[in-house]
Amino acid sequence: MNRPTDDMGTRSDTSRAIAFSDAVFAIIITLLVLDLRVPDVSPGHLLSGLLGQWPSYLAYLASYAYVAIVWLNHKGSFNRVKESDRGLHWVNLLVLFSTALLPFPTAVVSHALQEHDQQDQRVAVAFYSLIGALLCASWLAFFHYLARRQDLLEEKVSERHFPAERLRALVGVILYVAAGLIGYLVAPLAGLVIFVLLPVFYAVTSAGLYQVPLIRRLARRPPPSGS
Repeated sequence: MNRPTDDMGTRSDTSRAIAFSDAVFAIIITLLVLDLRVPDVSPGHLLSGLLGQWPSYLAYLASYAYVAIVWLNHKGSFNRVKESDRGLHWVNLLVLFSTALLPFPTAVVSHALQEHDQQDQRVAVAFYSLIGALLCASWLAFFHYLARRQDLLEEKVSERHFPAERLRALVGVILYVAAGLIGYLVAPLAGLVIFVLLPVFYAVTSAGLYQVPLIRRLARRPPPSGS
């Protein structure tokens, strides 16, 4: 006999949460391109003006890749969820909130690099890293919630999947903080390089940390025999 429950009114399928999230991601990724503008140059200098906007292209590339990977992570996570509850909606909104901030630091970094002021560039890179770390922290909360709510997950989902995803999110927090410190204390461009490379890590692991072939082989390797 099924036990009575008080949370039936808060449970729902994931379709509306996914549709709402996809719409938010689409708006965010569209807003990023608004920082790319036709350069204000005199006739005959269009090429140099376009080339002089390379910081805008680099910032756009880093943020576009980041939002794209967030969307892939979101899709991969919700593919493993059979039901949503109020708590999951809140942590999902936290992920959307932090992702929606990305166009702002992207524009700040682009502007600072084009103005060629070293101190402003350091501050801009540190600011971008702060938002990046906040986004990873929101994913940490998201994964932590699902790691504790196995009842919301599909039956075939491994119990170690979302606990392992917490580690992946924590790595992101650490790396973004490190990129900000390097960009502020050493060289802004060094921090930017890390911003561009970080989405590669999340792209490779977007299906889950244990879906990476090397990690799967290591996880399946039998423990060494006792001496």
